[in-house]
Amino acid sequence: MSAQKSTNDNVPQYIEDVEKDLYSVQSASTRNELPRGIDSEVAQFFAQNGTDASKPIVIDEATNKRLRTMIHKRVLVVLVVTYFAQTLDKGTINFASIMGIREDTHLVGQQYAWLTTCVYIAILVWEFPANRLIQRLPIGKYLAFNIAAWGAVLACTAACHNFTGLVIVRTLLGVFECVCQPAFVFLSTMWYTREEQAMVIGAFYSMNGFQQCVGGLISYGISQIKGAAIKNWQILFTLLGCITFVWGIFVAFWLPDSPMRATCFSKEDRILIAERVRKNETGIQNKEFKMHQVMEALRDPTVWAVTLISFTNALPTGGLGAFSNIILNAFGFTVLQTYLLAIAQGAIIMSFLFSAAYLSGRFNQKLLLAFIYTLPNIAGTIVFLIVPTNASTKVGLLIAFYCTQGFGAVATLNLAVMSNNIAGRTKQVIASTFVFVAWAVGNAVGPQVFRDNDGPRYIKAFIAHIVIYGVQLVAIVLLRMHLMRQNVLKRRAQAKKVTHASGEDRDENIAHDRAFDDLTDKENPDFRYTY
Repeated sequence: MSAQKSTNDNVPQYIEDVEKDLYSVQSASTRNELPRGIDSEVAQFFAQNGTDASKPIVIDEATNKRLRTMIHKRVLVVLVVTYFAQTLDKGTINFASIMGIREDTHLVGQQYAWLTTCVYIAILVWEFPANRLIQRLPIGKYLAFNIAAWGAVLACTAACHNFTGLVIVRTLLGVFECVCQPAFVFLSTMWYTREEQAMVIGAFYSMNGFQQCVGGLISYGISQIKGAAIKNWQILFTLLGCITFVWGIFVAFWLPDSPMRATCFSKEDRILIAERVRKNETGIQNKEFKMHQVMEALRDPTVWAVTLISFTNALPTGGLGAFSNIILNAFGFTVLQTYLLAIAQGAIIMSFLFSAAYLSGRFNQKLLLAFIYTLPNIAGTIVFLIVPTNASTKVGLLIAFYCTQGFGAVATLNLAVMSNNIAGRTKQVIASTFVFVAWAVGNAVGPQVFRDNDGPRYIKAFIAHIVIYGVQLVAIVLLRMHLMRQNVLKRRAQAKKVTHASGEDRDENIAHDRAFDDLTDKENPDFRYTY
């Protein structure tokens, strides 16, 4: 045990418990626990700066805007560029598929589909350890290491000449890339308010679309190279891998590990940045792994609902992501036209994502919008099932294919629901693991639904997609009803008047004095659910 001594007996002393990574408070006459579970670094940070972690500080709008801009430059820029690199690197196999990689590496049958599946199997296995390391390690440094590592692995793909070599590098790619999304969700709760999180998640998730635009242009340009010493797809992997490696080195120096360690900001601003997220009621960080929060997560319908939605949204995505260029080529478009059409596909994805993030902030609705954004996917899939493939229908089929790109909006809204409604750092680790494991399983299964003997229209795959979308709609409706009910019960427990059927009251006065206590959403009486 180590202590920070105080010369004034009336001033609380913060005593660190090294084993539990917690702080307690001791006065001259009595010893009272600080709000339970507060992280040692957070408590020490507030104490050293002469403030009380349980006493809110009012931040005016001008200061809030200035702080948000500062955070964008240090955090959001890293999230957006890194996610762009990840999606571009992961999607490179899609562009390489019509650049000769299947022929040059002698892939047959389902082997190409397995190159996407093995990435998600690696994520499935490593997701929980990755989430636990995010909780324990300095998140900025850990993220930077993984970025540089997957860049190196991607560049090594150019040296592969058979299926075995490709499976090895693709599996390693999954191990290093799986840190990204859970780390980004954690960073969004650490630096941004609940109201801002949907837009932040939408901003980096929109890179799914932007990589289609840029990836299409890069692939088109590289495809024009003739007579090079190595194949065009090898040039693609080498170039992107080296760029990603350099970016990882930059992130190590640029991204702060937390508001407490953000020495790029003044002490006063660091306090205010921490205060900005107080009303989230999800805290900043906590390194202790708490079994009671694990058990609560396992019993929480909200955790299972967002997990199910993650799976149902990812399964169609995984198949369409791996086979989109092959499908477009089957519609009757040339290889070069397919590259260029990927640019329009990317723009459609971005429009879905940004509109969902904007409308979520504008109307304070996430699950309702997730329901609405699932409908274009269903419409496009129905067209695939009933319209034959020929020269006269290829434009209509292309429009239907673009309709199925609404999955990104649903994924963004689902992640925002998770980050908004699950509190307690260990519970967040479990929920995040479940959600991204489900995402990995969906993406792993997705390409396998597209059987080689069912091409080029893949009727059976699209029937499976319709069923999956139906399950997704039911899960969204039930989750929204559940969260509304939980708000009603919380307000009744505090003997507060329920002013709406949803249990909402935007004028409700909540003190937020236990925001950094690492309480779960169920334990914290001040926690309110959003949907």
